[in-house]
Amino acid sequence: MTTRLRQALYGLLMLALLVGIGPASGTPVAVAQTARSSGIVCTTNPSATFTLTTRTGYINLPDGNTLYMWGYSEGNKPFQHPGPVLCVNEGDTVTIVLHNTLPEDVSIIFPGQSNVLANGAPAQPQFDAGGHLVSLTNVAAKNNGSVTYSFVADQPGTYLYMSGTNPQIQVQMGLFGALVVRPAMGANYAYNRAETEFNPDFEYIVLLSEIDPLLHLAVEAGQTYDVTQYRARYFMINGRSFPDTIAPNYASWVPNQPYSALVRIRPRDPVDNPLPALVRYLGVGPEIYPFHPHGNNGEIIARDGRVLAGPAAEDTSFEKFSIPVGPGQTWDALVWWEDRDHYDPVLNPVPVTPPNEQNAAFGPWYSGSPYLGRQEALPPGTITYNQCGEYYFMAHNHNLAQLVAWGVVNSGQITWTRIDPPLPNTCP
Repeated sequence: MTTRLRQALYGLLMLALLVGIGPASGTPVAVAQTARSSGIVCTTNPSATFTLTTRTGYINLPDGNTLYMWGYSEGNKPFQHPGPVLCVNEGDTVTIVLHNTLPEDVSIIFPGQSNVLANGAPAQPQFDAGGHLVSLTNVAAKNNGSVTYSFVADQPGTYLYMSGTNPQIQVQMGLFGALVVRPAMGANYAYNRAETEFNPDFEYIVLLSEIDPLLHLAVEAGQTYDVTQYRARYFMINGRSFPDTIAPNYASWVPNQPYSALVRIRPRDPVDNPLPALVRYLGVGPEIYPFHPHGNNGEIIARDGRVLAGPAAEDTSFEKFSIPVGPGQTWDALVWWEDRDHYDPVLNPVPVTPPNEQNAAFGPWYSGSPYLGRQEALPPGTITYNQCGEYYFMAHNHNLAQLVAWGVVNSGQITWTRIDPPLPNTCP
């Protein structure tokens, strides 16, 4: 199926949803928050009840390839990668109904959650007649089987959910997503501690994964795959590789990959913007991804959904230059950017003599001025993507071998942190 045809079908499906084709009246329906251009997009439900349906589909890759995937989608919605970000509140009884349309058994496990039930009974590993483990939890049988999971979200934090059945294949195929549990103190806190307060306008997900395309080609063709030959060639953030990582949420050219990975904030200010941003890092691949936002440490406040505190409940958060996100791990970091030097072209100019124009190179993110919020003339023929004199800092996996898309360099797990000028500004 061509990309153009897939996009057309996606548009028709979305139109059908908008005009009301969906679950019967009275059925709880999860909804995605109205999406900003970047930042977390929560799928929520007042009853904390969700239906996840396994789907097949294709994703677009920055080297021009498309790739067959599996995924969890909410209710009757079309395929997406990764699965929806489920947001619930501390104390909610979370219910997730899994409908399985795939030709093999599928399940969901919820790392960090306790006392998970499956169809009302404690969830249990599954074994075949020979006593071999076939699933880490109860399954939804192939070809339209279902299972209902439930648990009490008694610990706020950042978590993964993923298939527990044949995970070396099914998780790699795309059966995973993020779960956010909001604390009782409120949605502007990451945890039930005052020092975890953040600006809810600046909350981000950075979900790190990877893909071996040969595995996907084998599954699409109905062939077996030797996992000992696994070799990842694509490296993703929120289901995208650079440069698509910095595209807006729901960008039209990646219709099945809805989530941006651009972190966008404004300078910290004691009056207008006193609170930091929150970045939630998650790792679903089989390797450690040493993820590093250039020029800016993060204050690590929690790992694996548990706030960092000592035996006397003292704050034990710490700054980190590079965040080694391991398989199945989550890290929560508060981040901010301060204009400490307050450079001004008249009152406090940058104490550096700029090079002669013939000796200078102008990058595509440069505004023509080194000063935040200013745009100035650039040489004729210069292409710039700068919109309002903002700053950009790269954020990427420090394993440089993973900054590729099947050999195409400057791709993979790369995104940007965008610093907008203080308000008021003309930034779109």
